[in-house]
Amino acid sequence: MSLSKPSVYRILVSNGLTSPKKHSKVKHHKRRKRKPQRGMLVIIDASPHAWFFNNKECSLHGAIDDATGEILALFFTPNECLEGYFQLMKTVISNNGVPLAVYTDRHTIFRSPKADKLSLEDELNGKTVKATQFGRAMAELGINLIWAKSAPAKGRIERLWETLQSRLPVELSIAGISTMEEANAFLATFIKKYNEKFAVEPKDPQSAFRQLENNINLDYILCLKDTRQVDNGSTFSFESVYYRVIRNGKVMPVIPKSKVTVLKSSQFGLKVEYSGAIYDVEALEELPPKQAAPKQPKRSRKPVIPGENHPWRTNSVKFPVTMYDESDREILEALYSSRLAWR
Repeated sequence: MSLSKPSVYRILVSNGLTSPKKHSKVKHHKRRKRKPQRGMLVIIDASPHAWFFNNKECSLHGAIDDATGEILALFFTPNECLEGYFQLMKTVISNNGVPLAVYTDRHTIFRSPKADKLSLEDELNGKTVKATQFGRAMAELGINLIWAKSAPAKGRIERLWETLQSRLPVELSIAGISTMEEANAFLATFIKKYNEKFAVEPKDPQSAFRQLENNINLDYILCLKDTRQVDNGSTFSFESVYYRVIRNGKVMPVIPKSKVTVLKSSQFGLKVEYSGAIYDVEALEELPPKQAAPKQPKRSRKPVIPGENHPWRTNSVKFPVTMYDESDREILEALYSSRLAWR
């Protein structure tokens, strides 16, 4: 049976099956021109939705290229989270390279809420707010992070969510996929089919993606980082657990009270960075007892005997006692008793 789209639409409407999309009049915004090259601007966002027809929401993290509109990466997680965006950026950089800029909303994952509390005077004085973990990772990769002021500002990825929310659940259902693990493995095939149908050619064919240097490990950048101080015995505390720095299965000697950077990720677990190198850690059940410094033996002190010419052995000079005559004493008493003497 071969039917045209208008015929199928008319049959569905006549049987009470209307389109789930609302066709209300909306205010149209002026479209921003696309970037001329791939990799100049990558837009990322997440969309919570019941993607598996089980009425349970999960979040789909997505990244698209502004110049071509092609999907660069998709990744499912139970909720919108930093781990999802890290995995998203890892896929984008591994498959394409390092983009020049990333466009996001003002979620606290990307922008600290304290940034809104800075006044114009504080900004002119050079006062800044500590970057988030995502912002720190983008700075290490040399990616410019841009925050959108409204949802229409990143309208290209918002329109992508409208398309995926109607197409992707059906594709997952046809493929018999009902879990996030299976869906994440299926997304690579779906992205390829989507880009072949909807992606456009950029104005400039030269790509702006930068090649990642070979000596850079993405996992050690796209992770949580925190600073800790090492005590005696190369141990430190992290999340109420004591750890010890290990190198080749042995305790790594670390200068006491030195700073180490703790790296945490689901990809490799927990590691530390010290003096530009990455080391493993070993969890301790309890903090080892502090080793007291060895006591120095008491030195026997010999008594010091002063010499024969020492002042202690010689008679001290005695000052002669001054004797006043009776007449002088009367004069002194008159002076002390006079009122004029105390003015």
